[in-house]
This record gives sequence, structure tokens and C-alpha cells, in this order.
Amino acid sequence: MQTPRLVIAGNASGAGKTTVAIGLIAALRARGLRVQPFKCGPDYMDPAYLSLAAGQACRSVDSWLIGRQAMLSVMARACTGADVAIVEGIMGLYDGRSGLGAEGTTAEVAKWLRAPVLLVLDVGRTAQSAGAIALGFHEFDHDVQIVGVVLNNIADPAHLGRATEAVEAGAGLPVLGHLARNQAITLPERHPCLLAAGERDDLPARIDRIQHEVEASVDVDALLQAACAAWPLPVGANPGPFPPSPRPPRIRLGVAQDEAFDLYQPGNLDLLTAWGAELVPTSPLRDAALPPGLDGLYFGPGFPELHAAELAANESYLRSVREVTEAGLPVYAECGGLIYLCQGLTGVGGRHALAGVVPAWAKMGERGVHVGYALAVTAQDTLIAKRGKRLRGYEFYWARVALPAEQAAYRVLDPEDRLEGYARAGILASHLRLHFASDAALVRSIIDVCARRAEARARP
Repeated sequence: MQTPRLVIAGNASGAGKTTVAIGLIAALRARGLRVQPFKCGPDYMDPAYLSLAAGQACRSVDSWLIGRQAMLSVMARACTGADVAIVEGIMGLYDGRSGLGAEGTTAEVAKWLRAPVLLVLDVGRTAQSAGAIALGFHEFDHDVQIVGVVLNNIADPAHLGRATEAVEAGAGLPVLGHLARNQAITLPERHPCLLAAGERDDLPARIDRIQHEVEASVDVDALLQAACAAWPLPVGANPGPFPPSPRPPRIRLGVAQDEAFDLYQPGNLDLLTAWGAELVPTSPLRDAALPPGLDGLYFGPGFPELHAAELAANESYLRSVREVTEAGLPVYAECGGLIYLCQGLTGVGGRHALAGVVPAWAKMGERGVHVGYALAVTAQDTLIAKRGKRLRGYEFYWARVALPAEQAAYRVLDPEDRLEGYARAGILASHLRLHFASDAALVRSIIDVCARRAEARARP
């Protein structure tokens, strides 16, 4: 793969890498370049910002979730026709799944992609010490190619001068730009990650302001030149998780897509389409009922808790979901999708009755946020795999759901031993979010189960 590419990393979470990535993507797009954005890690919200800035969907590149070959295949496929790829890191450059080792780090992704790295340093509470920080990052792993630094949270010209001198003299790295302290370009946050893009009406204007700030104070030409200097990436002929050639549609898969369900991995939808699913969008907020002729349903992640009253008020749609699941329609649900399939939701301004497919109530806000990677094994036969299949996934949720242990979908092995999710017949609903690129067999199994249902329905 010859696509120019650049990784934007930070010294820590909140250093400003998302702001720099947005501004750089928008600036490059304004020059007429087609920019393909990527986000390291399983984040579902930063990609929404990057997608808006680029005008096309951001893909995830996660070294722990999906592995090297699959990641390279996902990237090569997404970069078809792109002029440049911008990859935003996760947490600090060397932060990953554990305290030691490179698994899941931005540094590991950068090395796998043979990509240069721009380091964003938050110097809001330091000046000369920025040189020591930059030197440490530069020397920590010589296989990581840091090509320059952008200083964030600059207070005034004197502050900029001291921090720049410290980084360039102390670490031997060029300072390629800076961003001043400016609430107008600061992205709002929801602990422990950025606010969902759909919750901000002023995002287009904010992205414009970020673009202008980056163009005014960051050397965009130097960063583009660095991206163009990236070594060729030997992807090879292996299609990875994708089929060698496109498969004709075998099933019609309803996909819940509206403001309540908008945090899908684009790569998951890509793989479902590639392996033979016709994706049929449906809105639990606005549609009166499910579309006719579906062979399966996919309720993905989102924020149904922010729309609980509206979802509960759409009784005809809820009734149609109950009817098709009672009739045996296969359903795969993740996180927000699990909440929607529950009997209802409490803790967000009342008690809201929902689909009633999963025999439990979801309760918001009882123990705060649960977030992190998870290694799990299927506890019974499900529509994605037989019992005993090991899976790598990610959890990020506020709701607590007391699910019946005898119908658990998974046993989580790490970080702690526990049961998770709900499975019966063709229904699988869980907090665990999967990236299907980790194993194409997951997608093929979903499509096969739905296809058998379609064939049975077609028999006289």
C-alpha cells in the first residue's frame, strides 16, 4: 500500500490529539485531498468527529482486538482512492491494554503501519519540562518514528518560546505547530471520553474554527510531507477478514440506525455487506414498524438512554420487534441494543418500558461507567459461534442489567471471571462489543443463521 499516512499521538489522554487530528483532516480536505480517517482502539465517539471533518466514515485500527493482518487489510481496503490517511491514537502513545508491553498501543499500530508519528504535547502546566517529556517519548522506543511535536494549551508567546526551545534543544525534535488555550476549539467531554458528536449542534462550526486554528499555527505542509515519506506497506494479496471476491446478497439484515443507535463500527457493516448481507436501515425512534421481509436484525451500540422516552412511546415499533423475535427472527444486539431489547430502562427520568425480548430491566447510573477490553468465551451455542469460542471484545456502558445466568451468552475470562449477556434460540444480546474483523467466521455465522431462517420462511 502506497497511501501517505500519519499517526497523531498524545503524551496522555486529553492532550489534544483529537483537536489536532480534526483540524489537520479538515485542512487537507480543504486543499482538495481525499482524507481517510482512522482511530486507534475501540473508541466509538472520536470517530464521529473525524468522520465529520473528513466527509467519510472513520475506521478503527486496533492491534489487540483484530490483530496485525486483519488491521492491515481493513486499512488497505478503506484507503482505496484516498490521497492520505490520518490515524488518531488512543490515550498516550505508549499506553495500551496493560502496564507493560505494546499490545493495544498507538506505538504498536504506528510500527505495524510503518507510519510517522506526530506527538501532541499538552504543555498547559509546564514549559521547559516539555523538553524532558518529549525526550522521553523520543527515546522510549527507537522503532517509533516521531517526526515532530505540536504544543497544545499555549498561554502566550513567551510560553511558546520556552516550550519550543526546550523540545527542540532538549529532545532534538522540531516543533511543527501549536494551539493556544481557546475554549472555542475545545471539544466538550463526557467522562471518560468525548461527548457524542450527535449531541452537539454546533459541531460543523466548531470544526471550521479548529481547521482555521490549525492552518494558522501548524505547519500543514510539513505534516503532509512527512505522511508522503511513509514507507510502502506490504499488505500482500491476503484479503484478511474479507472474502476474496464480493459475495451476492443472501439475506436482508435490518440495522437500527438513528440518533439512539449511531455508534456502529463501520468495519462491521463493511464485513456484513462483503459476506452477503443487504443492510436495511430502520429507525426505532421514527418508524412505525420494522421493514418487511427481514431475515435478521442488528441493534448496535448507541445512547438509547438519551432517547428512552421517545423509544418507549413508539409502541407500534416495539410491538413489531416483539412479534418477529417471538416468530424466531435472529437478532444480534450490542450494548445499547441490549438495553433496547430489555423489558425497560430505569434511572433516566423515570421508568420506560421497551421491547421486552430480554427478561430483565436495565438500570442506569448505579455504579458509574464500565469501560475496557475483555477476553471472553461463548457460554453456549449462539448465532455468532458455537459454545467454547474465544473472543476479544470491548465494553463501555453505564447500564446494569441483571441477566439470568442460565442463559448467559459469554463467560468473561479477563479482566475478571463473570457471566455476560443473554442468548436463546437466535437471539444474542450483550454489553460486549465485537469487531468482526477479528474473525470473519463471526460474520459468516450470522449470515448463515439468517439465511437458514430465510430459506425456512420461503418454503411452501
